[in-house]
Amino acid sequence: MSTLSVTATGAAADAVARHVPTLVADEVAGRIFAQDPTLWGAAAEDEASKRLSWTGLARSSRPLVGEIAALRAELEEVGYDRVVLCGMGGSSLAPEVICATAGVPIVILDSSDPDVVRGAVTDLARTVVVVSSKSGSTVETDSQRRVFEQAFRDAGLDPAQRIVVVTDPGSPLEQAARGDGYHVVVADPAVGGRYSALTAFGLVPSGLAGADIEALLDDAEAVADLLAADDDANPALRLGAAMAGTEPLRDKLVLVDAGTENAGFPAWAEQLIAESTGKDGTGILPVVAIGAEPGRLYADGTVARLVATDADDDGGPESSGESVVTVAGPLGAQFLLWEVATAVAGRLLGINPFDQPDVESAKAAARELLEQGIGAGDEPAFTDGAVEVRALGGDWLTGTATLATALDDLLARLDPEHGYVAVMAYLDREADADLENVARDLYDRTGRPVTFGWGPRFLHSTGQYHKGGPGTGVYVQVTATPTEDLQVPGRDFTLGQFIASQAAGDAQVLAEHGRPVLRLHLTSHDEGLAQVRSLLGQGGA
Repeated sequence: MSTLSVTATGAAADAVARHVPTLVADEVAGRIFAQDPTLWGAAAEDEASKRLSWTGLARSSRPLVGEIAALRAELEEVGYDRVVLCGMGGSSLAPEVICATAGVPIVILDSSDPDVVRGAVTDLARTVVVVSSKSGSTVETDSQRRVFEQAFRDAGLDPAQRIVVVTDPGSPLEQAARGDGYHVVVADPAVGGRYSALTAFGLVPSGLAGADIEALLDDAEAVADLLAADDDANPALRLGAAMAGTEPLRDKLVLVDAGTENAGFPAWAEQLIAESTGKDGTGILPVVAIGAEPGRLYADGTVARLVATDADDDGGPESSGESVVTVAGPLGAQFLLWEVATAVAGRLLGINPFDQPDVESAKAAARELLEQGIGAGDEPAFTDGAVEVRALGGDWLTGTATLATALDDLLARLDPEHGYVAVMAYLDREADADLENVARDLYDRTGRPVTFGWGPRFLHSTGQYHKGGPGTGVYVQVTATPTEDLQVPGRDFTLGQFIASQAAGDAQVLAEHGRPVLRLHLTSHDEGLAQVRSLLGQGGA
């Protein structure tokens, strides 16, 4: 049987003691698993009635095990041993964690950067592409599919033999894919994207890559009754209370990999929590810790320590803060645990944990800018070396034309008690991976939480919190001109134009919400990146 544990200390433990008895009395856990849509209030009832099938996926997804095994055998027989997943948000984050934890290779293509996309279009003779989109109309995924289709045809290969589509039944993608003769796997439409780890979206690419998806379902099923129990010991009730029940609310949840076997899990949890709770001016901001576990913590934060199953854990550094929750368990069990806990947190916060109202606003702005032919945006306020500087969201730039003073001006807007810094880089998250370390540098400099997101994937994750959550963030956006642009076959735009419109659109919507945004555009990638890395890394303790 799966081992799943949640322990809390400090303010998190106080929140557990305060809220869990009421959650038990209100039969919240049992009602979640009974798919009761009334738990989050009248305004959320319609959406919740269509989004609760994830509670039964450990059993309802079982038929996929045989289907995926048969498909994988077919692909191996003809020599396809490289899996590329084209997907965004919930369609890519769970497979990335599943495959990393299982130690099996998969190429995750969740970018519209032309250099990144071009880099994935290789080894075509041995490649199968999984195209995952719940709506069937995700522009990034549609563009990636078109690029691969063209590349296969140019290489004399039949795309129908090399593309597997995962989508909701009745979506535009399903209709087109069946018409083109592709293998199509339809997912459960009553599951939202960020709760879809154990649906076809999580299981098909992972299973094709070689992960043991049956074991994943076994681990989830082994804890389902525990998580559905209206009992004080229910780990999901305890975790949900620790996340969203502290008084005053500690609305920053620092996700620390403290030895968990579930590789990359914080990035999956980040999307689940941010997109589910960050709305109506409230929410829990997940902060993925970069580097060593912090030895100190801001007063509005709780540390979530992810430890190995059955680990003899000492609770971490004594100075790490007054609110700590420690979580252990195998991956399938953890997926279900955090999903239930996030739904519980939504109830405690008084919000609908199943919609994402502010994600669409950035998409709409990007579409409008793309139609207008706008790329990097208006003329820069100034240029410093290989970096163009723009400031949005108020008249906060002093006018001194250096990168350092521009950053100083932005950080001067940072609320010392409740604020956070978000760094958003529309770059190559593999080639430019070192840039993530600026999150720790900025934390050391400011003493405030710092999140780091790779664009455009964070738009399907923390992007919701940025616009719908508390107005306490300051934002640094980093963009670059691609080395070589790439036309999207059958469309009247290039990927370079598209990612530029995504960045500009997101910055525009943030500014409309009164959020200050410092936009840094690299006119020369290497030189500009070195400048930005040096700038953001200054002042570390």
